[in-house]
Amino acid sequence: MESIISAFVRAFQSESGYDLAAVFTPIAPKHDSGRLYSFHRSTNAYSVQTDVRYALTELHMPKGESNAWVEVFVAYWKAVGEVLAAEEALNIGKNQGKSSAESADWPKVYDAWKDVLNAMHRGYSTNYFEAWTIPCLYVSGKYLRVFAIKADETLAKRKGGVAFNAGFEDDVADGEGNTEKLEDAARQINRIFSLCISDRAPLAESRKWGLYYITNLLFKTYFKLNSVSLSKNILRSLQASATDMPPLSAFPKSHQVTFNYYCGVIHFLDENYTKAEEHLTAAYNQSLASATRNVQLILTYLIPTRLLTSHVLPTPALLKPYARLQRLFAPLCTCIKRGDLGGFDAALQAGEDEFVKRRIYLTLERGRDVCLRNLFRRVYVAGGFEAPKEGQPDGERVRRSRVPVAEFGAALRVGGEKEIEGDEVECLIANLIYKNLLKGYISRAHAMVVLNKKGAFPGTGV
Repeated sequence: MESIISAFVRAFQSESGYDLAAVFTPIAPKHDSGRLYSFHRSTNAYSVQTDVRYALTELHMPKGESNAWVEVFVAYWKAVGEVLAAEEALNIGKNQGKSSAESADWPKVYDAWKDVLNAMHRGYSTNYFEAWTIPCLYVSGKYLRVFAIKADETLAKRKGGVAFNAGFEDDVADGEGNTEKLEDAARQINRIFSLCISDRAPLAESRKWGLYYITNLLFKTYFKLNSVSLSKNILRSLQASATDMPPLSAFPKSHQVTFNYYCGVIHFLDENYTKAEEHLTAAYNQSLASATRNVQLILTYLIPTRLLTSHVLPTPALLKPYARLQRLFAPLCTCIKRGDLGGFDAALQAGEDEFVKRRIYLTLERGRDVCLRNLFRRVYVAGGFEAPKEGQPDGERVRRSRVPVAEFGAALRVGGEKEIEGDEVECLIANLIYKNLLKGYISRAHAMVVLNKKGAFPGTGV
C-alpha cells in the first residue's frame, strides 16, 4: 500500500490532477508493474478502510474530504481485486485456448469499477473534491466504458449470442449483440456530464473544465451503441451553457481534436456537409501527424465530405501513409478522375461492406455525379474547337459550345450504362446543371446541350 499512497500524497501536495488520476487506474505503471498486486495484498476487506484512513493522516484533510477519499480508495481496492482475478483467469484461459470473454468475469469487474465511479461522483457532488482533481473523473469514466464492453462480450458468450461490435472501432456500430452494460455505462457517464455542466463555481475553480473530455467519452459510447442521435442532446446542452463556459480553444488540444472529429461526423450523418467540413478540417489541422490512427479516422469522413462540397479528390501523397485509406479510396478516385462510371460502380461495390460500416456509402455514391461530370467533360474536350469565322486567326479559336445529346449518350454507353435512352441522358444532364456541375442548358428542339463558353464545367478550368 505504501507505494500507491505515496504517489497519491505527492500528487495531492503538488495539486497535479493527472498524477492523482494515475493513482486510480486499473493498469499498473511500467516502472512499477507489481503495484496493483502489492496494494491489494497489503490489506484485507476488514481493515482496508482503517489502513487507508491512517495512511492519509499526513495530509491533514478536513474530515469530510478525508472520508470521501477513503471511500474512493476502498472502492478502488475492491475493484483492483476483481481486475487481478480477471487477469489471472485470462492467463489460465489462454493456456486452455479460451477467449477473454469466456475465461474472465468482466461483468463482476464492471460492477466493482462502477462503485469507484460512484464514490468519485459523491466526492464531487458534495464539493469535497476540488476542480484540479477532475482528471480522476476521466479515469473512472474511461475504464467504466472499457469494462462495460468486455462485460457485454462475456454476457453475449454466456448466452451463446454475438459479441457486440467485435473487431470494430469506437465510431463503428453494427447494431447487434448484447449492450446491457454499455448502456448502463452511458447513463453513469452522463451523470458525470451533468455534474460538470451544472457547476456554478467561478471558472477558475469550476468542474466545467472537464466537460469536453466527458463529452468526447459520451460521443464514443453513443457511437458504439449506434445511438448517434443522443449525441445531439449533449451538443444542445453545451450550446445552452456556452455563455458560462470557457471557449473550446482554452481546453487541451486533444480534447479539441476529438470534439471536432465527433461533431464533424454528427453533421456528416445529418448531411450538413458544410458544417461537417468545418469541424473535420479543424480536427485534421490540429491533430498530430504522428497520431496516424486519429488522422486516418478524420480523413475517412473528410475525404467524402470534400468530394461533395468542393469536388476535391485526395492526392496520392495524402493517401500514401495510410494503407487502409488507399485501399478504400484510391480505386474510386482513379475512376472519378477518368470519368469511368463502370469502374466507379465496381469500386463502390467492392468496398460496400466497409463503406456501410463507416456510414459513408451514401455520400460516396453521390460522388457518381462528379464522375459523370468528368465523363461529360472528356466528351466536351474531345469535341475540339469551333471552325474559325471568316477573318479570324486560328489562334483565337474557341471550343464548341453546342454538343449533341447523342454524344453524351454514346459516352454513357461506353462508360458502362448499357441501356440508356435520350430522355434519360437529358435527365442526367439536367441534374448536373441543377447541382452546378455543368453550366448551360438543353435545347430539346435541336437535341443539343448549349454550354457556357466561359466555364462549362466549374472547378475544372474548362
